[in-house]
Amino acid sequence: MKALRLPSEQEIGEAYDQGQEAVIVLFHRTFLELAERIQTLENQVAKNSRNSGKPPSSDGLSKPAPKSQRKRHGRKQGGQPGHTGQTLKAVSKPDVIELHSVEVCQGCQTSLGRVKARRYEKRQVFDLPVVKLIVTEHQAEIKHCPCCGMENKARFPEGVNQPVQYGNEIKAQAVYLNQYQMIPVERVSEALEELYGHHLSTGTIVEACQEAAEKVEPVNQAIKKNLADKEAVVHFDETGMRIAGKLNWLHVACTAHLTYYANHAKRGQIASDAIGILPAFRGTAVHDGWKSYFGYHDLQHALCNAHHLRELEFVRERYAQSWATTCADLLLEIKQAVECAPGKLSEAQILNFNERYDEALKAGLAANPPPSEPPEKKRGKIKQSAPKNLLDRLCDHKQAVLAFMLDFKVPFDNNQAERDIRMMKVKQKVSGCFRSETGAKTFCQIRGYLSTARKNGQMALSVLRLAFAGTPFVPTFLNLPA
Repeated sequence: MKALRLPSEQEIGEAYDQGQEAVIVLFHRTFLELAERIQTLENQVAKNSRNSGKPPSSDGLSKPAPKSQRKRHGRKQGGQPGHTGQTLKAVSKPDVIELHSVEVCQGCQTSLGRVKARRYEKRQVFDLPVVKLIVTEHQAEIKHCPCCGMENKARFPEGVNQPVQYGNEIKAQAVYLNQYQMIPVERVSEALEELYGHHLSTGTIVEACQEAAEKVEPVNQAIKKNLADKEAVVHFDETGMRIAGKLNWLHVACTAHLTYYANHAKRGQIASDAIGILPAFRGTAVHDGWKSYFGYHDLQHALCNAHHLRELEFVRERYAQSWATTCADLLLEIKQAVECAPGKLSEAQILNFNERYDEALKAGLAANPPPSEPPEKKRGKIKQSAPKNLLDRLCDHKQAVLAFMLDFKVPFDNNQAERDIRMMKVKQKVSGCFRSETGAKTFCQIRGYLSTARKNGQMALSVLRLAFAGTPFVPTFLNLPA
């Protein structure tokens, strides 16, 4: 925001000399500038996670009262009838049985050492044994042929390449703790020493992460190709990430079964072109309305209506405009109708919703006329109010706003991408930033692979073991590049 410039004494004097009309113009211009500035500052203070795109962590101690858009279901809290619980259950074949004998009668003190037990009361304890690293020494025989004198050496197992090295299991666990649980490298080293009595250097852990990223890279390329060429609906989003102290961007493209991450120095179309998914994509891209997405014309667009609901709530709170409430209620009504419809909405429903949508926006445009041009023409677009900016988007991109109404494969919001990108914010809270671009790329490769595996019912540590064994997990519908 530019520094506030009030009229100087000379400008006030000149206006006074010119007469009443000049004084009114000067006062009016100054008053409008102050009013606009106050409105902007008050809007900034009033924004929170409920009425804008700000994250809940930015609300501070004075968090707004939660207000869910979900309808009350009338059921009691807790597990519902028919819900299968996760209670610890005894196993039929325990690994170890410890027998506790009765030696003496508690009543008369008679010895019971030779008396046969009539029954047993059983209690099972689930625990871990004390674990330590096992060192396996591989010895390859070397023999001389008695006929020709040639020296022959046995082959070491695949992967045993160094005189001293770590095995796949400890490397998989180190990568799991650092990349999936996002524990900083130093603390991973400390945790492994506490658990297994052996110290892994931070350099060893970093090398293990880079090795894992290289092994899963073909899977990530297959995910990228499938998102670009075969998926009908893909979610897109981006968030800031700091690399070596500079602002970069983490981009995500995802579905309910696939996740692809990429980092880039830019946020807009230059980054999307370099990543390579959007230029080849011909389905429906779900996003938050960032301008660069609309630079791709060979695909369909669907906008995140969760963003619209928050912005409409902001307009209702700050500007007291009833059209915002009408529009928000209508979007939720359409969402409810879509969820209850068998396969598609009827033509009458679609027509009704379209007409009511247009009426709500018409009322909004009447309450927010276009701003008049200032007397002194400035470069760039004329600044508009928050309601007018939102109205322009809802009008200009009506088809993208209501895409979920016409195509049931398109979701109401972009929550899939926001969920997949949330872990980056957790990573920043834990570690602050990446020290190098290599570390950021490693994180993207491993997290994309693990996210995809988890979406397909796999455990993170299990698929890391597979990756280090040279057979990374690949969803059945993916084809690895040759």
